[in-house]
This record gives sequence, structure tokens and C-alpha cells, in this order.
Amino acid sequence: MGSRRCKGKSAGVVLSVVASLAVTVLALAVAGCGSSDGSATEERHPTRIVSLSPSATETLFALGAGDQVIAVDEESDYPPGVPQTDLSSYQPNVEAIVGYDPDLVVLPASVPRDVPAGLRRVGVPVLSQPAPANLDDAYEQMRELGIVTGHAAEGRELAREVRDRVERLFAAAPSGRGLDFFHELDPDLYSAGSRNFIGRIYGRLGLENVADPAARRAGTPYPQMSSEAVVAADPDLIVLADTECCGQSPATVARRPGWDQVSAVRSGAVVAIDDDIASRWGPRIPVFVTKVVGAMKTARAPVAARP
Repeated sequence: MGSRRCKGKSAGVVLSVVASLAVTVLALAVAGCGSSDGSATEERHPTRIVSLSPSATETLFALGAGDQVIAVDEESDYPPGVPQTDLSSYQPNVEAIVGYDPDLVVLPASVPRDVPAGLRRVGVPVLSQPAPANLDDAYEQMRELGIVTGHAAEGRELAREVRDRVERLFAAAPSGRGLDFFHELDPDLYSAGSRNFIGRIYGRLGLENVADPAARRAGTPYPQMSSEAVVAADPDLIVLADTECCGQSPATVARRPGWDQVSAVRSGAVVAIDDDIASRWGPRIPVFVTKVVGAMKTARAPVAARP
């Protein structure tokens, strides 16, 4: 995954002082690689942002653009007090979005193509951000959101701060060599392979992914495993990213047939992480890494030393 970005050009929102060109120039600039044609321009930033990306919502508020956000989707629930609505981030309704009179809509790139096209047709600027392939992509999106909202310095600082915290966690983590893990997305045992944002974080920690063979066979970065396959793989670490949606916990995992013999269950290296923290690529990435590193220490501890 990834997105094409301008090199050497500001991604700031540019507005022509000629009223008839204002919306067009703004839309081009926000979409990326927009530039003026030499006519008099002035920089103006959006004040009525609609965010339909929970990760972007967290980032917008973290970099200081929260007071510019007038509406967010039904999944955007952090930080507390965001202007949550019933707008959908999966099947966005163009008419409903336009009803908020936005001057910028932030969308995940996974939405149907007719949504950003429909918004642009009625003159609404759109910033479409794909799911990042790695941590560097996530940091770039923080900087990008800073630029388009008039908080370029804050966006750079947020990206630097999150990166530095994550790198310190990586440096202080125990070696993952010889340890394997299972990342659970839901009780149907869908998991994350190594060739996506989540998987690459585990890769930085040196952990082996028991879902990779299933991902290769299925040709998908998010394969489904059987209970028998997970038990046979005997992971040293299990991360539950289905605690809020589905009520999973170390106790429920231990009650699954055969799972009480899995190394992670026997050693207490089953960690429950808030679903949102485990699935978003905003300013709370270090919280996810902290949880995983803590579970790694449990998995590495001698059995006799464990309670």
C-alpha cells in the first residue's frame, strides 16, 4: 500500500482570490500536487473538516486541528468529545456528507471510488489516505494532515514524537528471536500476516508470524486460520485485538478446546488490547507496541518465575 505524493511542493490548501476559481484551486491542492497557474493566490486552511477515518480523526486532534473538525464518522470515538455522527466510513453517503457543508473531507482510500468523485463534482475538496504499509507511511500521513490543516509544524512534531517513542520501545524490547505469535482479529480466527502495517510492527520486534503460511496459501494479508492450525503452531505469544467487539480475553482463550496446551496460554503471554489501539495508525501506535513488548517479556520469562 502507499500513495503518490508531491516532491518539493507544499500540500497546503491554496485558494485563489478570484472567487470563481477558489473551490477548484482548493480541491486540487488538497488532492495533492495542486498548484496555482500564476494568478494571485493566498493560503487558506479548512475550518469545516469532516473526517471519515478513525486514524485520521485521532491525528487531527493530536496535532491541534480539532477545532476545525465539525463531524466524524460513527467509528471515530477518540479522543473523548469528538463530534461523532452516524456517518459511515465503510459506505459513505455523499449527500449526508455534503449536508455538513465541509470545506475538506478526509477519507480512507478504501471507500468506493464514486464517493470522492461525487464530492469533488459538487466542489468539496477531498484528502484520501490509504492504509499505511509501514510505520514510515503512518508518520507521513501525520505530516500530510498537518500541512493541509495549517499545522505543518505540529504535524512534523507529532510524527517525530510518535516515531521516537516507538523506536525507544523497539530498542528496549527483549529479542524476539525464536518467539512466534498469533494476532487475533476476531473469534473466527482471522489474523494479520507479515505483509501489512500490523505485521511489520511485529517484524521490527523480531517475532515470527504463525499466520504467514495461511496468508501465502490464501494470497491475502489477512488470512483465516482454523483452531486446530493455531494450536498446532503453538505460538509463544497471542495478541487479542477482538476484546471490545467480541468479548475475548485470556480467560476465554484458555477455555477453547485444546488451547490450554498452547505455550502462550500456559505461560500467561496472552495479551488483550483495545481493538481500536490495535487497528489504528495514529498517535496511539506506541501504546500498541508497549502492550506487545510487555507480553514478549512474559513469554521470555522462565516458567518458574511466573506467577
